[in-house]
Amino acid sequence: MNAKRPLIAVLTGAGISTDSGIPDYRGPQGLWQKDPSAEELVTIGPYRGDPEVRRRAWRMRLETGAAAAEPNAGHRALVDLDRSGLPLRVLTQNIDGLHQKSGLPGRKVLELHGNLRETRCLGCGAVGPMAEALARVGAGEPDPDCRACGGILKPHIVMFGENLDQEVLGQADAITRACDVFVAVGTSLQVFPVAALPYNAVKSGAKLIIVNGEPTPYDEAAAEVVREPISLALPRLVRRLVREGA
Repeated sequence: MNAKRPLIAVLTGAGISTDSGIPDYRGPQGLWQKDPSAEELVTIGPYRGDPEVRRRAWRMRLETGAAAAEPNAGHRALVDLDRSGLPLRVLTQNIDGLHQKSGLPGRKVLELHGNLRETRCLGCGAVGPMAEALARVGAGEPDPDCRACGGILKPHIVMFGENLDQEVLGQADAITRACDVFVAVGTSLQVFPVAALPYNAVKSGAKLIIVNGEPTPYDEAAAEVVREPISLALPRLVRRLVREGA
């Protein structure tokens, strides 16, 4: 009888995508360090209540070109891990879609904070393609409204001040409690409820590995902490996990 292969859960944050040209929020070179006012662009209260905030947010989305970003060595390392045959689930706080773009099957990626591929109406809840909304902005609509009801459009993401989807969070918690190895990559582990996942993993008996440039609240609980740049450290870690069978 074949032995059960260990399940690896990987939680990824903004740090895994910085080498793809997408800035993080909280790091020393993060977006909020350079422009503290940028926080309100992704905070539901100001976004809902101030048309100028929405106009700034749409300009930012049009100008940053996150959709043109390409996966880096960190993303590709997780594809290699998946193709090794070891059971893998990726829980991502990122909204950039780079895990799927790198070749990781969508069914193995759980997007905790939603995605930038779609928009959602704050009025009727209608979901549509982000590309269509951005095309409208490019054509001169500074704050495109919902085609269905005229309501406020936002990216289909969880903004600050909004709750995570409870079904998605439940799936993440189930994966966390079932995994044998939990790897936290490029995340500050400061924002709850996602920050509780490594605690639940350790409590359930998983080995915790942290790959992050800055200290996290869970470093002391980790079996291993890696401070090297993610695009170098993660491929190396993946090769070792594959070699050792995790």
